[in-house]
Amino acid sequence: MARPEGLHDDPPADGGANGGGTNDGGGNGRAGAGAEVLGSPDGAPPPTPGRVPPDGGEPPGAPPAAPTPTVGRRGDHLPDHLRRLAALHGIDVSYESGGRVLPVAAETVVAVLAAFGVDASDAAAGRRALEEYAARDRRRLLPAFTTAVAGRPCSVRVPEGAQVWLELEDGGEIRDLPRTPYADRRGLPEGLPLGVHRLRARLGAEHGRGDGGEVTAEGALAVTPRRLGPPPGPGWGLMAQLYSVLSRRSWGMGDLADLAELASWSARELGAGFVQINPLHAAIPVPPADPSPYRPSSRRFPDPVYLAVERVPEYAHLEAADRARVDELAARARALTGGVLREGALIDRDAVWTLKRAALEIVHRVARGVGREADYRAFLAREGAALEDHATWCALAERHGPAWRSWPAALRDPRSAAVRRARADAADRVDFHRWLVWLCEEQLAEAQRRAVAAGMPIGLVHDLAVGVHPEGADAWALQGVLAPGVTVGAPPDAFSPHGQDWSLPAWRPDALAEAGYGPYRELLRAVSRHAGAVRVDHVMGLFRLWWVPEGAPPTAGAYVRYDAEAMVGLLALEAHRAGTAVIGEDLGTVEPGVREVLADRGVLGTSVLWFERDYARGADGVSGRAPVLPPGRWRELCLATVTTHDLPPTAARLSGDAVRLRHRLGLLGGEAALEGELAADAVELEEWLGILVEAGLLPEGAGEAVGAGGGEAGAGGGGEELAERRVVEALHRFLLRTPARLVGVWLPDGVGDRRPQNVPGTFDEYPNWRLPVADPRGRPLSLEELVRSDRLRSLARVFATRSARR
Repeated sequence: MARPEGLHDDPPADGGANGGGTNDGGGNGRAGAGAEVLGSPDGAPPPTPGRVPPDGGEPPGAPPAAPTPTVGRRGDHLPDHLRRLAALHGIDVSYESGGRVLPVAAETVVAVLAAFGVDASDAAAGRRALEEYAARDRRRLLPAFTTAVAGRPCSVRVPEGAQVWLELEDGGEIRDLPRTPYADRRGLPEGLPLGVHRLRARLGAEHGRGDGGEVTAEGALAVTPRRLGPPPGPGWGLMAQLYSVLSRRSWGMGDLADLAELASWSARELGAGFVQINPLHAAIPVPPADPSPYRPSSRRFPDPVYLAVERVPEYAHLEAADRARVDELAARARALTGGVLREGALIDRDAVWTLKRAALEIVHRVARGVGREADYRAFLAREGAALEDHATWCALAERHGPAWRSWPAALRDPRSAAVRRARADAADRVDFHRWLVWLCEEQLAEAQRRAVAAGMPIGLVHDLAVGVHPEGADAWALQGVLAPGVTVGAPPDAFSPHGQDWSLPAWRPDALAEAGYGPYRELLRAVSRHAGAVRVDHVMGLFRLWWVPEGAPPTAGAYVRYDAEAMVGLLALEAHRAGTAVIGEDLGTVEPGVREVLADRGVLGTSVLWFERDYARGADGVSGRAPVLPPGRWRELCLATVTTHDLPPTAARLSGDAVRLRHRLGLLGGEAALEGELAADAVELEEWLGILVEAGLLPEGAGEAVGAGGGEAGAGGGGEELAERRVVEALHRFLLRTPARLVGVWLPDGVGDRRPQNVPGTFDEYPNWRLPVADPRGRPLSLEELVRSDRLRSLARVFATRSARR
């Protein structure tokens, strides 16, 4: 998701970044959902138009004007009961758009409250909901979830007279929690170990709760790291879409064996410190699957389409007849590879999976050795019910189709007796899908092992998508912690006046807390397990998300606040335990304070060269853009890049091909719009060429031939290609002048590919997520050809010495 730095929405009404503190403008009224920092007040310090789902978009070039106060910021337009209920449930009652603060409609607040299970359909219902909330609050002995930060004092609210103790994650116990100056609060002892512990409380009958008996309660306490350590650096690495990097032995798309080869080669030959890849989350297992890696069936488990069949140990023990059948399937798969690499065919994920699934079903029948069987059983025990649910959903989807909301009613509830019977009836298919996950885990571990063994200080950087497919495995299995009747999107703004609906289900914050954030923690553990770092897509979603009621346009949504202390704290805890760094994709609409909170916890941001401008100085009269931010003023704690998978390759931006492509796809309007965009891009290119020359990063006149081909890839001949190559290298040298901890190189930029992997606002009009890496003329490159690229090696030499960072 991409938008220029400096674009901000309005802050919560209390001015805090997390919406902490009860107020009329929203916020959850909690610091760490029940914790209070002693001596401190409660609280703690979108992609472009048409993108569905949120997997990227070219951002506009200027921030909106400062917001103008208007009705609605504090909910004055709402009835009292709606305003109060919204505040209690973290629903913002206004949002900023185009420099104006706009109110959220009453019917939207009612619909969003319904997703929390709250009936506020009229004033009487709203008053009852307030009374029920207050009654539940009075009965509660402990908060469901409390977040503490190691080294910071923290207390928890409990009724006066209650006994409170703590059961540690390692089995230890701490009795008699320290008292505080406040009768209804207990302090947490200093030096608690990191982890998720259990708070327990007991209130005797003598303290009178109305029912005459003793009352007990328990809740979770997360002790999270103060700050993550920085990743090894300064360093650089490659960024790639794995499916697009095919070797000649691939089965029609890049796989985990190709990933291991790319990582090992780039470390040893180029000195790369990491390889960042697209999300490898599990897709819908029944064709047709959504090709976007950002709309998976499950974020908790990997996609078996990336398995390298021949690397499965049991493959070596196939009987002759079975081996012949698998070899025949492999030959058909390699024909797919040949079509992609030599005949211009698109990557066909469904065709690849059909062949791999058939081959893996044969391999699955091979008996495992006793050690392998023990490893498999240990894996099943570790993954537990979550894997059982995922595999069950896959088996049911094969029989009833992937749209689980249209399944027989009894099968829509993962805890029903009908599902238990169906699981038993399909035991072999369930085991097959569990086994596929195990194989993926093994091959992911091997890829990371090889990356580190080759000298990469980080290795693999895995990508965590912002959400899941509404009909997928996670949406079925996790119904209890997902908000019904709403989807995630983005509000209207100057660049997307109708807003956006990404059709992704949203975490329900109160249900997550009641569940001890278990599903969220499982997800973080899974994505971190075989990674040196994790990229979190739309990391601002840990603070708030735009909920769109079902059947309503995206304009009729509202921001809902999450407990950012818990969401960010648990992210830090699981990353600390896994030994991974965290990179937050914080491009786009970012409210004030969010980047600061993330940086304070050691989470890196993402800085894209084209959007790093000094917005505080405003736009100049020539380019209409703010001046480029000098390299010395970039933040250190970030991954700096020239471009990303969401944006055009740099060669396409320099040549004007990116603008012409959008015009051909009908995304710009008429010829006047095309000429205007080309003229604006030409001004920006001249600006950058001047900056690079002045900084001594590009010889005078070296970039003049860029764009000489008139938009046809490679048409400018050797002169244009050489000039383009020099400019691309100079732009990366500019990144090395910044203090950025990490620098990422988009792999297609390394070989001159001009074709974007994704064009926001298109679906069938453009082959999003289905193109192999190609040379400047659009000729697909195999992994074997890619590693021989002089252009890629020349770009890598830019990073050859640490002195280049000065």
